[in-house]
Amino acid sequence: MFTRLYTGEDGQSHFEEIDMDVGQFPWGELKTATGIMFRKDEPGKFIDWHPAPRRQFIVTLSGLVEIGLGDGTIRQFGTGDVMLADDTTGHGHTTLVVGDVIRISVAIPID
Repeated sequence: MFTRLYTGEDGQSHFEEIDMDVGQFPWGELKTATGIMFRKDEPGKFIDWHPAPRRQFIVTLSGLVEIGLGDGTIRQFGTGDVMLADDTTGHGHTTLVVGDVIRISVAIPID
């Protein structure tokens, strides 16, 4: 199971849970990626409203991040959590590194 962040028909970002036992991303099946990028963000780093720059999996390797949505929903992602950032249009989301641990994450762009 992982979380997808996507743009709804209302132009706002929303979360949905993806079951990897069915659908587009089954366990154990090779996925096509276009590269990999590592990020290191200090606690307190805030990125204001933005859509995802591309469709990509984000895996948190350490630290904790809060993703904020236009409707006030805030969700935390920590070590080992996987998110598919798929809200490449619309209002987007906010990102805040919380806690006192540096957040290290990996972004894996997909087609």
